[in-house]
Amino acid sequence: MNKYELALIVNAKLEDEERTIVVEKIKGYITCYNGIIEKVEEWDKKRLAYAIQHQREGFYYFIQFAADTVCPEEVEKHVRIIDSVLRYLIIRKDVK
Repeated sequence: MNKYELALIVNAKLEDEERTIVVEKIKGYITCYNGIIEKVEEWDKKRLAYAIQHQREGFYYFIQFAADTVCPEEVEKHVRIIDSVLRYLIIRKDVK
């Protein structure tokens, strides 16, 4: 299993419980495709370098997980269509 990190920027206009639902949904996609969530970091609301979908701020989340090579592709397919996610990026972490 490889180690991955998913970085998310969620719309700042969402209420706390709505943001929690979005993050739980994404965590559910990871576990659905046999991924193991190791750590979830929630950074606070940060100012964006440039406007994304007319938004100047967003909540940052970093989800570290271990999974097969198929999992990140499938998770990306689902995250891509969630309207409240402004940006996302999945990277494979090198284990030395």
